[in-house]
Amino acid sequence: MKAVQVIEYDEPPALVDVPDPQITGPLDVIVKVGGAGVCRTDLHILEGQWAAKSGVVLPYTIGHENAGWVQEVGQAVTHVKVGDPVILHPLVTCGLCRACRAGDDVHCMNSAFPGIDTDGGYAEYLKTTARSVVALDPSLEPASVAALADAGLTAYHAVAKAARTLRPGDRAVVIGAGGLGHIGIQVLRALSPVEIIVIDRSADALALAEELGAEHTLAADGTETERVLELTGGHGAEAVLDFVGEGGAVETGMACLRRNGDYYVIGYGGRLDIPTIDVISTEINFIGNLVGSYNDLSELMVLAARGKVGLHTQRYPLASFQEALDNLSAGAVRGRAILIP
Repeated sequence: MKAVQVIEYDEPPALVDVPDPQITGPLDVIVKVGGAGVCRTDLHILEGQWAAKSGVVLPYTIGHENAGWVQEVGQAVTHVKVGDPVILHPLVTCGLCRACRAGDDVHCMNSAFPGIDTDGGYAEYLKTTARSVVALDPSLEPASVAALADAGLTAYHAVAKAARTLRPGDRAVVIGAGGLGHIGIQVLRALSPVEIIVIDRSADALALAEELGAEHTLAADGTETERVLELTGGHGAEAVLDFVGEGGAVETGMACLRRNGDYYVIGYGGRLDIPTIDVISTEINFIGNLVGSYNDLSELMVLAARGKVGLHTQRYPLASFQEALDNLSAGAVRGRAILIP
């Protein structure tokens, strides 16, 4: 089959012929890839930023946002059959460790991460396991939801945490309405009655946020903190969801948070630098967010099937992978880039 592989770091990946994956275990599932999301993390992988952390041996196939159709299953797989449309949870988990048994499969002690530390979905076929396969509603096309397998799932994971505590009359500040942020706004609108305030530098992103249900949209022009305080009676918001995490977003976010508020860190790249006395005297909370669980992905697919969460996608043939990566790097992709094998 054809696959896009990392041959060397800091070099363009290559489209090569590799052996088709094979069923070797009773719970194995082989998926015919219908769409593979092109994520900024892929750019970081090619730069070598993940080399030490993943420990992956080159060459290998990238691509960690995958959906498609079941091609073949092991003898113990019963919940999906050949031909079913599916989306893949980004982690392959053991189901036996303490975290898995608690439903916290994100922190499985024996996990693999296709596209990060093992072969991923920039390919015609991908091997995973029954524990990672979520059956799709027939109304959902794999390529249209593939990027929800990671970007959407991360946004859902954070927003679902916030929605558990937010009440009618509360306010949430969303920083960043781009790739993850615009999904987060949709999920927040679907799960919570909270009043949504969105901050972004882009007028187009703010216009989209308003279309998606935000009550207030504020340009990140230096006046946004003052305007948030005006909208919240001078107290700040009960929750801040930071989808940026760098470039001054953290400082803005902390200034927009009320006493006993919750700060959800989703974007990364910057630093949290706050005196501990400020934390204890105001009882503010900082909450990290990795990718979501299998159950999070299942719930997100319910929202997608109901039309509550959607993605704009820009599609490329698998052979045009470099164009997709270049466009993503240049900020020229509207929505999410998807490779179609």
